[in-house]
Parts: sequence; structure tokens; C-alpha cells
Amino acid sequence: MISITNLSYYLGSRALYENANLHIKPGQKIGLIGLNGTGKSTLLRILVGEYQPDGGTISMAGDVTLGFLNQDLLSYQTDDSILSVAMQAFERQNVLQKQMDALLHEMEVNYRDELVDKLGKVQMEFESLDGYTIQSRAEEILEGLGFSTDDLQRPLRLFSGGWRMRVMLAKLLLQKPALLMLDEPTNHLDLPSIQWVEKYIQTYEGAVIVVSHDREFLDNVVDTIVEVSGAKLNYYPGNYSFYIEEKALRNEIQQGAWENQQAKIRQAERFIERFKAKASKAKQAQSRVKMLEKMELVDAVIDENARVNFRFNFSTQPGRHILHLDQITKAYGEKRILTHTEARLERGDKVALIGANGRGKSTLLRIIAGTEFLNQGERRLGHNVLFSFYAQHQLESLNVEDTLLEELKHANPTKTEGELRGVLGCFLFSGDEVFKKIKVLSGGEKSRVALAKVLLSQANFLLLDEPTNHLDMQSVNILIQALDQYEGTYVVVSHDRYFVSRIANKIWYIEDEQIKEYPGTYDEYEWWMEERKASGAPAPTAVNGVKKAVEKPKTPVTEDERREWQRSLKRATQQAEEAEAKIEQLEARKKKLEAELADPATYGDDKLMLAKNNEYHHVQNQLTELQTQWEERMLEAEELEKRLA
Repeated sequence: MISITNLSYYLGSRALYENANLHIKPGQKIGLIGLNGTGKSTLLRILVGEYQPDGGTISMAGDVTLGFLNQDLLSYQTDDSILSVAMQAFERQNVLQKQMDALLHEMEVNYRDELVDKLGKVQMEFESLDGYTIQSRAEEILEGLGFSTDDLQRPLRLFSGGWRMRVMLAKLLLQKPALLMLDEPTNHLDLPSIQWVEKYIQTYEGAVIVVSHDREFLDNVVDTIVEVSGAKLNYYPGNYSFYIEEKALRNEIQQGAWENQQAKIRQAERFIERFKAKASKAKQAQSRVKMLEKMELVDAVIDENARVNFRFNFSTQPGRHILHLDQITKAYGEKRILTHTEARLERGDKVALIGANGRGKSTLLRIIAGTEFLNQGERRLGHNVLFSFYAQHQLESLNVEDTLLEELKHANPTKTEGELRGVLGCFLFSGDEVFKKIKVLSGGEKSRVALAKVLLSQANFLLLDEPTNHLDMQSVNILIQALDQYEGTYVVVSHDRYFVSRIANKIWYIEDEQIKEYPGTYDEYEWWMEERKASGAPAPTAVNGVKKAVEKPKTPVTEDERREWQRSLKRATQQAEEAEAKIEQLEARKKKLEAELADPATYGDDKLMLAKNNEYHHVQNQLTELQTQWEERMLEAEELEKRLA
């Protein structure tokens, strides 16, 4: 569909791309990844013609249409309703609608057969283009992206930048381009909307390129990873999890080749140095010199997995109780956010506050920080609690004339320059970069500085509102490591499921104007929510949302019932063991297929690649089904064991 051949693009003397190649196939779902500044967004702008390459060719079929969602669309404003803006996607249908309206108006005052014929032709074309369904389709997508029915007629200009971006995404999805290009789409979506977009992309008929730092989003929607690294486009035929495993394998092979080559180079250099002055060996020495000149050098593996080796300490230890929200109520006019609800935090709690936008997550953070007025109730901080609050709008509070070192020195004057450099190094600022002024930094770089300031502040209680927005995957990984080492308490608002699953030991969510808590990890919370939906059970309603199940009085168990339970337990255990054996076989086959898919001989042969891909997806589907069966049998066995105990 689209072929990129020997692409070169330079920023001054720095090559973003140099002889890079990529072939985009119809229906392919590509995750475009790489460190910030490597040129991911640039590649998308080259494809749509905004930037011109310095070398190479981009070939595409004449009927290929492109759709590009980018951050520039945040600034678009109009008095048109969001439904009207989304329906701009239907250009031809809108033209035909206006023609029909004009003809009908004219026929009211000047009825003629020729007008009837003309109207019939226009209506026929309009119907062939599904014109009578365009409004319902637009409404479905807008509501899927989180807008209420009442919102649809409101002017676009009344919405924030993030919500305007959703409208532009809806318009793009309605256009159904042959290649849909999305640049960090999850930055402006809440969790339900992210999950809705995932399902939409999974069934999207066209090709998709997604730039995203959301690992779970990539795992759920892409079948190919293209990594921008070393001015090249490196191809991995699988989702993000496959990429992680395959990249480690490729790096291991490359490191071995590099070490072997370096040994040969050192051996040749020793030979040259030893014998270059001897007439009898001069010819052989010169031959070694020419060999070294012609040798195609293997690149050393660059470790892109930065690790935090700085301990973020605080000098003041808080008491056991960190926070108590007592019967708080918060409303904006008629809109109630929280009503007579409670929440408590104990020392060491690592809480992720999740849920749909508009439920009051950021409001709750501001209440905890004491910057939001309460209608009723009380907020009480515990003994010796010192908190620090990170939010996107607080990037503006950075002193733009300060250098990075100066800004961090303000956060913690007790640290030496060496210690501050160590912290900045953890957040990917090295060498002379520490003397950059804040005003020259990108949005993502400012976010990293602000996060470093928060972690350096010696606060024993952190409030973080969407800290992963505008961070690349390496920076998200650094933040995960930093929070893992942090010994205090924190509440984090985030829609990044991978991030939340790594940093939280409790989940908070707002439901029915109450703060509710799940006392476990995000993965456990997700499983619990699925079970709750399947059973139609109501949500917990006790303080903090934690409510113990009411135990029913036990009834006597007959011997026949016990024997039946024992037979069922034996059957469930046997079925679980059989499923486990099959899972092992399929996992071995899957691993072999992944190695074959990574072989250049495979992805250089389209037919072979298609066959292996189909087999891979078939094995993956079988694995998913068997793992579900295994889990069901294990849960059944566990329940039967409890009955027999």
C-alpha cells in the first residue's frame, strides 16, 4: 500500500532518518515507538506531505487516503456544535444534503417534473452513500469517546483542548481513511474511552499507525512494532510484549557479534603494530590494514533501559494516619461530585485513583491538597505529613530563566551539585544538558523536571495528576522505578494501565458520588470488576468502598453432597491439568513461531509471512481459550475445596 525506500531526513547535521525502509500493508496495525526526539511524529508528517524528505522515495497507490490526528488540532476552535464538526467527515453527503434541502424548498413554490427527477437522482446517491445514517454514526462515535447526548449540540469552543481532540478523533474515524495515523491518542482519553478506541481499532478495516507510550494500548491494538532507533526503522512482527522479548534476543545476538568483531580488530591491530616495521611481514601487515578499512562495523548495543540509582528520601517521618476525609460533600452548582463520603489513607498506601473523566478525580486530588473548597465535611492531615502536588498546569510554575540544576536546587537546597546531577541523570538529562534553561525544554522535558522536583521535595505524601502524559516509555519506566523506591505515601491519577498496575497497592474510584476502594492491585481490580459486571452485583457501599460479604448461615451437608463435590473436584483438577499440558505445548509452538517471524527470510517472503502470521494468531487464540478454561477449572476446584474443608 505504502512503500518507504531509503528515506533520509536531517535536522541540521543530525540525521533523524538515514536510508530507512518500511512497507505498510493494507489492514496492518503498526505501533511506532522510540525515544522522544527520534522522529516518530516527523515520520507521520513526512507521510502526509507536511515535511519533505532529504532523500529516498515514498510510494503509495493513487486511491490511498490518509488521516492524521496530531497535537496541533488542540488549538482548533469554532462555534459549530461538536456533532456538526464530526459530521464534516461526510463531505459528499453534506453537499448532497444541501442540494436536497434546496430542491425541496424550491418545489414548495415552483413544483416541476424536472425538479422531481433531479431530487430523485440526488436522493439515490445520498442513500447509496448511507447518508441517512451519518448522524447516528457520528453520535455513536462521539458518545463512545465519552460525550453525553446533551453535549452533542454544544459549541466546540466551550470544550477544553483534550475534549476538542476527541471531536477531531471522532471526525477522523468517521472518514475511515486507508491509513489512520494517531499521534499519542491516549493522552487525552480516560480509561473507558481508551478501551472503546481499542475495540474500534481492532475491527478497523484500514491500516493504522499509532504513536503511543501506553504499553497495554499497543499490546491490544497492534500486530507490528516499528522502532525508530539509530536513524533506522526496525521491524518487529508482533505486539509490544513480543517486541520486548524479541529486542532482548536481537540485542544479545548483536552484542555477541560486536564482541567477536572487537576481538578480531584488536588481534589485527596487535599484528599490525608488531610486524609493520619488519620487511618479511610488511605485506601481511598491510593486508590487515586494508581488511580493517573494509570491515563493516557492527554497532555496539546501546542500553536504552535507564535505571534509577538514586534513593528519594525524606527527613520527616509521618505518623500512621496520613489523611482522613470525613463526610465530605463537593458540588459545582447543581452538579454534585461527592456526597457525604469518607476516605482514609495510612502510611505506605500507594493509591491509584482511576475512572472516567468528569467523575471528579482531579477535584478529589485538589481537595486532598487543600486547594479546593468543600461544601461540607472535613479534610484532616495526619501528624508530620508533608505533601507535594504534581499536575500538568503546574509546569507553568517552573522558572523559565532557571537552569535545570538551579530549579532542582530550589526544590532541595541540601543536595550537592553531584547529587542533583545524579537525579537529573535518572530523568535522562546528562552532561551539559543540566545547564539548559527551562524555557528551551519541550513539554515532555518540562514534565520530567517537574517530576524530579516533586520527588526531591522531601515530601512524605505525593499527589500526582496524570504524571505519564507526554512522557516516552523510557521516562515512564524511570518514574515507575522512582515510585517503587519511594518509601512514602501517594495518590496517583492515571489512565495508563501498565503504569497503574506497577505502582499501586490500592485502587480508588468514584461511583454514585462516593469514594470507593478496592484493596488490591489494578490487575486484581480489573478481574473483580469483570466478575461484578458478569454477575450484576452492586458496588460496595461502605466507608472507603470496602465492604465484607455478609456470611450466610451454614446448612448441614449430606454425605451424598460431599461425594458429588469430591467427584466434581477430581474432574475439575484433571481438566485443569489437561489444559495446562496443552498450554505448555502451545506456548512452545508460539515461541518457535515468534523466532520464525523474526527471521529476515520469513518477513522477506510475503506468502510465508502471511502463513506464519495466520498460524501465530491461531495458536494465540487457542492459548487464550485454554488459559480461560484452566482459570475456570482452577476457580471451580478452589471453591469445591472450600466446601469440603
